[in-house]
Amino acid sequence: MGTIYYGGEATPIHIEDRALAHLKVVIATKLRRGEAFTLSWQHPEDQPRGRSTIWLHPSIPLRFVFDDPEPPMLSRTWMEELANSANTSGGILLVAEHIDTAPVGTAAEGAGESA
Repeated sequence: MGTIYYGGEATPIHIEDRALAHLKVVIATKLRRGEAFTLSWQHPEDQPRGRSTIWLHPSIPLRFVFDDPEPPMLSRTWMEELANSANTSGGILLVAEHIDTAPVGTAAEGAGESA
């Protein structure tokens, strides 16, 4: 289970490592461009029922922490779906992965940086 530490928020946001690796690439791309947007997700089963949304802005500190030391193979289809939702007024909606057969390499290779 990976973690996002966002701004001064005392409560970390836990997201499965594979999903977090895909989000990291999409979020980093948008923030590198100076774009602000929202990220929404449904709460995991081990948390109270509901959903959350955060506002992501280039000036707010953000850190991704992964439990797995090795970056996963990334799904081009899933990243495109997340990136397309990032460009809507609703922002990124973390949705389940649709399995495809065209991985794009590791998170480090896909993002051009280390995980």
